[in-house]
Amino acid sequence: MEKIIELINVSKKYDDVYAVENFNLYVNKGEFITFLGPSGCGKTTTLRMIAGFELPTEGKILLNGKDITHLPPYERPVNTVFQRYALFPHLDVYNNVAFGLKLKKITEEVKDKNGNIVTKTRKLTRDEIDEKVTKALKIVDLEEFEYRNISTLSGGQQQRIAIARAIVNEPEILLLDEPLGALDLKMRQDMQMELKEMHKKLGITFIYVTHDQEEALTMSDTIVVMKDGCIQQIGRPEDIYNEPKNAFVADFIGESNIYEGTIVGDKKIRFLNKVFDCVDEFPINEKVDVVLRPEDVKISAPGTGMVDGKLISKVFKGVHYEYIMMVGKNEVIIQDTKNHEIDCMASISITPENIHIMKKLFTSNIYEAYIDKQNRVVIDDGAFECDVTQLLPGSHLDEEGYLVDAAGTKYDLTDADVKAEIGLHDIEIIDNEEDGIVAGEIVSIIYKGDHYQVIIRTANDEDFVVDTEYTWNEFDRVSVKVDPAKIKLTLKDEVKKYAKE
Repeated sequence: MEKIIELINVSKKYDDVYAVENFNLYVNKGEFITFLGPSGCGKTTTLRMIAGFELPTEGKILLNGKDITHLPPYERPVNTVFQRYALFPHLDVYNNVAFGLKLKKITEEVKDKNGNIVTKTRKLTRDEIDEKVTKALKIVDLEEFEYRNISTLSGGQQQRIAIARAIVNEPEILLLDEPLGALDLKMRQDMQMELKEMHKKLGITFIYVTHDQEEALTMSDTIVVMKDGCIQQIGRPEDIYNEPKNAFVADFIGESNIYEGTIVGDKKIRFLNKVFDCVDEFPINEKVDVVLRPEDVKISAPGTGMVDGKLISKVFKGVHYEYIMMVGKNEVIIQDTKNHEIDCMASISITPENIHIMKKLFTSNIYEAYIDKQNRVVIDDGAFECDVTQLLPGSHLDEEGYLVDAAGTKYDLTDADVKAEIGLHDIEIIDNEEDGIVAGEIVSIIYKGDHYQVIIRTANDEDFVVDTEYTWNEFDRVSVKVDPAKIKLTLKDEVKKYAKE
């Protein structure tokens, strides 16, 4: 297939913060591609850079192989549909759609009175405008609405008018920034199918932005899952759902059971205190994340499956029941069409193909840090008590705070650069911002069967990843503290650099 848009090492920075970082992507002609991710992940910023409303801080954007990185929006064969339709309330449907055409100028080659070919610029004629407006309204199924007042239209109809206005100029690419966000659920579902049909009719490239997983899965040829300005996974909807690349993607796309597991043999993995066969190949003893989709877990009588547990809850969802089973301390969410009794034992089975194994996003917290005058390690804006004697085996601290080795040599570690490593289980979250060492906001929560993995982001964009049994809420303001014995330090330079004369 032929590429139409290519983003090469594109980054967008505001002050010192990256909204989009090292973004690499190509889009094929005629493709329906969706940028999917939570609020603030950089998807709209990326769309605006393609449109020309924002300029990349780094990298370049190619259109049909031509560099358009610094090309103004009006020179790009691109139109944008926004969540807020931006229709003119004082104009009827026809004039809203025709507005851009009335301003548009086209160039054409004509013969002058001497018979020479010359290029002239002219406005579109009334007949040309009529033809284009009629065609656009027909595509959005509103050809009988030309003279209706905008205020008399439903939200879905207004959205279709906004799309008609965008496509009437026959762009090569249509950009859609959460266009269905203002519609109610039923109308949004109807518009999803209509947009898919419009895409087929037009045959042009659609680049769509949404945080709604159902929209992305329903409409897209390709989905780009984003987080914190970076691409997490690119693939077809089926691949994104069935083979998530990491725990974030698995958690964000549909319902998932996520567990921590260990590879114990060739295509064998241990989780839920049981060894299962799998189809993925990983090094033995590697710690991994395991994903089970609820619909892939099968319930049977106790002792007949792979793992026994207790069914503790049941909710009817219309086409299926949703169960929660406790297997030891782990919750297992199950979707089953059969009505099973709860508060009783049952067994579950999972086929190897339905056990999805992923590399862990986080195994520990690692920071670029330094030692202050009080022999504390400074991470972000916080000074954490720590044991600096670990940097030099057999050493101790004297009364002045100098590190002294077995031979009596003194070392002043003030401002020494170190790598600080803290385990995911070794950080304590404090409800009160003032009581911890560093404060921040909870930006991510992923449930992993028997605990939560929480990411706390500071004002300086430093992340503290914490495995905790306690429930927290996204966007909570909290602080963290760490047991000094749990901070592992490594000097960046040789210790002799810090020896006192």
